[in-house]
Amino acid sequence: MRGTWVAWCVVMMAGVLTAQAEDKPKVKALMLTQSLTFTHGPVNRKDQTLAPSEIVLTQLGQQTGLFDLTCTQNAAADITKENLQKYQLLIFFSQGVLPIADADIDYLVKEWLPTKGHAFVGFHSTTDTLGDDQRYWDMIGGTFDGHPWNAGETVTITVHDQNHPATKPLGTEFQIKEEIYQYQHFQPEKVRVLMSLNMEKCPTKKPYHVPVSWVKNYGEGRVFYTNLGHNESTWTNPKFIEHATGGIRWAMGLEPGDATPNPQLSKEQGEKAKHDAEAAEKK
Repeated sequence: MRGTWVAWCVVMMAGVLTAQAEDKPKVKALMLTQSLTFTHGPVNRKDQTLAPSEIVLTQLGQQTGLFDLTCTQNAAADITKENLQKYQLLIFFSQGVLPIADADIDYLVKEWLPTKGHAFVGFHSTTDTLGDDQRYWDMIGGTFDGHPWNAGETVTITVHDQNHPATKPLGTEFQIKEEIYQYQHFQPEKVRVLMSLNMEKCPTKKPYHVPVSWVKNYGEGRVFYTNLGHNESTWTNPKFIEHATGGIRWAMGLEPGDATPNPQLSKEQGEKAKHDAEAAEKK
């Protein structure tokens, strides 16, 4: 069954992607999919060499020629100062308080990303990684604080920046069946929110703003994060692949996109969410 899924992904990727692959990808990328307390389906290798999300992003790198991807589920061995120097793009779909040495976290957040102009991309549970380590959540932008919107719920997402490469393919609004996180340590003054939940149109309503994807400049580096990716079906969704591709291209500096923080948007969306939740209670 997994082999059929892999073959389908290859066909799907060829249909979605239009860029031509080069003989040798320019960028070396490392993807970490290690999980400690909960293993999501898209990072579960089961009896395969690679997990579904690893297969999709490996194919993405090959089909576009954007990067040559190495996948690991061993943070202690591979997220080190010595090893990170081999890569220009780092992708996390990780979870838990990973066994990364303190000095190596320091190198990642204080040197590798901000001083060398590299790219960091995070999917879904990347914000449920390294607990309350301030160095890490200051880099990624927030920390997991529960998911009232579970994997079987169809949510409506409003796209706020329709010109950014990561969200341009998504239109002004779309629906998707996905698990959505809410966050603590979220810093609206440091990120540009690209899209967020439309509480008015979501079955589960909460009286606060819930961003779904954002970008930020981090020194000379760039960070792209999307909450999407919990469900395996998301990784076969062409629009999600375009979303991920655009975000990666932006993070790599291949496409322009505004990363100016938009805290006023978060404030306005918070007020709107509160109004929508209160209105729903009165019905």
